[in-house]
Amino acid sequence: MQFETLNWHCLGLSSKWRFHPNVHRLSLLLTLAATAAAAGNLFSSLCIGYSHISLYPFPSLYLCFFSKLSNALPLNSFFRCLFAFDSTCCPIMEFNIPDSEAQQNSRRRKKSTVWEHFTVKMDGPGCARAYCKRCQKSFAYLKDSKQSGTSHLKRHIALGICQKNQQITGSKTDADPPKKRARAKPCFAAISFDQERCNSKIAKMIILHDYPLHIVEHQGFIDFVRALQPQFNPLSFNAIQGDCVAMYLREKQNLLNLIDGIPGRVNLTLDLWTSNQTSAYVFLRGHFIDGDWNLHHPILNVFMVPFPDSDGSLNQTIKNCLSDWHLKGRLFTLALDKFFSNENLVGNLRSLLSVNSPVILNGQLLSQNCYARVLGRLALDALSAMRETIDKVRESVKYVKSSKFNEGEFLRLRQQLQVPSTMDLLIDDQNKWDTIYHMLVAACGLKEVFACFDTSDPDFRITLTLDDWKQVETLCAYLKYLYDAANILTVQPYPTANVFFLEVSKLQVELTCAALSQDPFCSRLIMPLQEKIDQYWRESCFVLAVAVAMDPRYKMKLVESTFAKIFGENAEQWIRIVENGLHELFLEYNIIQVLPFTATNDDEGNEAMIKTESFQEGSFDGSLFAADDGLSDIEFYISDFTCNQQFKSELDEYLEEPLEPRVQEFDILSWWRINGLKYPTLSRLASDILCMPVSTLSADAVFDTEVRKMDSYRSSLDSLTLEALICTKDWFRYKSLPINVSNAFVKVECQI
Repeated sequence: MQFETLNWHCLGLSSKWRFHPNVHRLSLLLTLAATAAAAGNLFSSLCIGYSHISLYPFPSLYLCFFSKLSNALPLNSFFRCLFAFDSTCCPIMEFNIPDSEAQQNSRRRKKSTVWEHFTVKMDGPGCARAYCKRCQKSFAYLKDSKQSGTSHLKRHIALGICQKNQQITGSKTDADPPKKRARAKPCFAAISFDQERCNSKIAKMIILHDYPLHIVEHQGFIDFVRALQPQFNPLSFNAIQGDCVAMYLREKQNLLNLIDGIPGRVNLTLDLWTSNQTSAYVFLRGHFIDGDWNLHHPILNVFMVPFPDSDGSLNQTIKNCLSDWHLKGRLFTLALDKFFSNENLVGNLRSLLSVNSPVILNGQLLSQNCYARVLGRLALDALSAMRETIDKVRESVKYVKSSKFNEGEFLRLRQQLQVPSTMDLLIDDQNKWDTIYHMLVAACGLKEVFACFDTSDPDFRITLTLDDWKQVETLCAYLKYLYDAANILTVQPYPTANVFFLEVSKLQVELTCAALSQDPFCSRLIMPLQEKIDQYWRESCFVLAVAVAMDPRYKMKLVESTFAKIFGENAEQWIRIVENGLHELFLEYNIIQVLPFTATNDDEGNEAMIKTESFQEGSFDGSLFAADDGLSDIEFYISDFTCNQQFKSELDEYLEEPLEPRVQEFDILSWWRINGLKYPTLSRLASDILCMPVSTLSADAVFDTEVRKMDSYRSSLDSLTLEALICTKDWFRYKSLPINVSNAFVKVECQI
């Protein structure tokens, strides 16, 4: 027979009643109410553990009585009772006497998993605290009907700092944070397989990473791709070749549109690569500034020429490239290296500039000196003069780096001698002269260790005298000037032309002083270098000075002070050459801007920088502008411009204004973009001058000791495919164009 228990607490007393469930319980309730009234104190707390009381056979009477009883209780007392009838007699009915604290308890028992680790205990009227089941530490939870939430409880469990690590059945270990509710997994829509898009991505991958085109036919690649997508159809060599060429043609058209829209001119550089065959490869790179004053330097063409007899074919090929890129009459300068030193070739190229650009100093902006090549030759000359000593240093470094034991012994001796140098030894790459320089610098800092290393390792028999180390230190001191001058090409590939004047002039001054040194070794080492840098300076200082004059931080002031230091009494003559060249260039640009147009400048930013149409070959002879008095419009304009002493040009105003502050992070292109409206003509000249290339080499080839060679695989490709792979990679790499491979492909099937 089933018995039920009623637990209640009243005035600190506790009793338990056991009774048959069918016994009337009205007497119990009456007794309870009477006891409380007689004591003169209502219940401060009443907890009936038995939640359901069956009242029958008079439910209406009982309910009426209990309602009156509950109204008599104080408002702050907690009284809960659910009435139900036994299912054997009548349908069950439940009634709740509402209470705010009861509702809160009902809510906080529902969801959070933190209650696997905590339990709530009453701590006075209207106050409850949460106790950790592991360490029994208490936390605030409920006070005056305000809950504290569960975030601080979760943090306590997540920290895992409970002092008493009790194993809780069904819960995680102390170090584990509370469980999180499972969230619904996102539903992705089915993505259909697109073979053409995959082909596009593979073509881009091959271009960017120089993978061979045959990779698409390798079984390992096919298995890998099919594991990712079983529907993928393998590509053939011809198919992927066609995709790469199609990508190149599309991006080439975008680049051509960009070049057609620039307001200024284009500068070109020619770089030569050799091969194992009787042919060479010429890289034709363009340098220009667009309408938003962004500098671009994309490779325009890669073509093969006979080597070394490449005069006629090279000249004609360059002509074809100029026509292909719409550069006829728009070529400002052309820079090449001494490899193209044939007089006939140079003469043809100079005449090419004269024909296509008749107003630009009669083609005088042709440069035969690659800045990086000149520095590389100077470094190699200095290293060759000390070949034997450098070989000893190299062998010493190789011996130490040959085994872990030798390195350990060298390090132990280094610590014992307390050598202050923090540099580590490194083995050089003889194809990169900067690595030779770094090897020598590191070895010089550890010369004391090398001098004593034979005492720790009897097998070390390489000896360098104190004089040898002194000579190496002298060599490193002057190699540093060359390294610093060349390093500006690697920090920022193809920097603006204004940065080179200061570097070259400083190098020229330092080497000149060293050549006149009283130290016979230093003088003998530096004299050949000084002669070569002096020749380069005299052939290039005009172009470099014109470029630095466009820097508002220096203008002509730096040119004047530098020329006074280098040329002495003849400085005035050289300064005048630069000033006359600047005015001649500005005058030519002013004629081009004013004569073909009658409209005045607009007030809108870059619209003041008027674009001009190219002159047709043979049209610039003055006949179209002849006046009635026989004086051509051009001659009249020049005469009026030069004779009017009261007229100040933009160039004069620019040079006379105060210099800009010399800040390290100065952005010269932004300065000219902002001041384009103030100097509409001069800003166009500045844009063409500042993008003049001083070096023909890319950043990764600045320190090369040899001319680059095309590998056998690329040499085996046809000319169109080779050009497509090299040019498109360069455009993607330097972001000359927006990369957009989602456009529809124009399929091109290439046959080998």
